[in-house]
Amino acid sequence: MVTTQSGAEPALLTVAVDRGTFTLRQARKGDLPRILELLADDQLGAARENAEDLAPYERAFDAIDADPAHLLVAGELGGEVVATFQLSYIPGLSRKGSWRAQIEAVRVSGVLRGQGVGALMIQWAIDQARERGCSLMQLTTDKSRVGAHRFYERLGFVASHEGMKLAL
Repeated sequence: MVTTQSGAEPALLTVAVDRGTFTLRQARKGDLPRILELLADDQLGAARENAEDLAPYERAFDAIDADPAHLLVAGELGGEVVATFQLSYIPGLSRKGSWRAQIEAVRVSGVLRGQGVGALMIQWAIDQARERGCSLMQLTTDKSRVGAHRFYERLGFVASHEGMKLAL
């Protein structure tokens, strides 16, 4: 069962899972240490993230939080942050001047993997993108994350482009 709540700090989504009630909400700055643990919980993230100095992460959080085109989401179970992602809305001239949504840094704690939580999060993000008038949802995932590729393909994503990055 999926419900939406309202209140002082409204839940974005609430759903019953095997381990209790999973809630999506806007992330708070106090969530940063746990979000960083989730981001570092694999070989790629462990090499990229360093929570010893929170200052750069806090600056990034403040920028995301201040911009209505970006939303950092925390997924909570039993009062603990167990999932996260960032949703961004990008205007463009292509596709007849349409907007696109980009989902980044999708992470689900190992205790919840395989229970459909990731799919619920992605579907919620897709629904939000549609409500904002986006014509496209996009994401990138490292070539080495074969399991993530299968996950996104099951949700309807197509590997239609070859992405490139340049470290600066």
